[in-house]
Amino acid sequence: MTSSPAPGSPGHPSPDPRALDRRLDALARQPFRARFRLRGRDRATAELKGPATVRRHAYDLIARRLAPAEPHKDGRQTPYRGHPVFVAQHSTATCCRSCLERWHGIPKGRELTRPEQVYVVDVICRWIAREMTDGTFSGQDPCRADPDHEIS
Repeated sequence: MTSSPAPGSPGHPSPDPRALDRRLDALARQPFRARFRLRGRDRATAELKGPATVRRHAYDLIARRLAPAEPHKDGRQTPYRGHPVFVAQHSTATCCRSCLERWHGIPKGRELTRPEQVYVVDVICRWIAREMTDGTFSGQDPCRADPDHEIS
């Protein structure tokens, strides 16, 4: 499924939570993606660290492992567990550049722009927030409540 350029990329505003929820709902209908849940130590890590710290971790992991034009071991660089962000990446198709291109319309072969990195982190953090509330997210992600909030 190839879609139009990702919200959050140049010329596109950041997606609203409803748009992210629609994207996550579509991904959850894919059998491979649907099997991922935040459990055990990964869930405990998310609870212990809190959304702001997990978001900072997501920015760091995306910048190092996904943002380069040709990531090291692309397609195999994301573990299946060990951090809530890793689990979320597989569930949200943000685990490698091929998945980003296929499911989010972000082409491979070039570095991710800053807005694209913000979009990927928004998708990941939205999935984690939904998991932490058992799939029913009733409020705004506290890390996104401030429109100027961004981790540098």
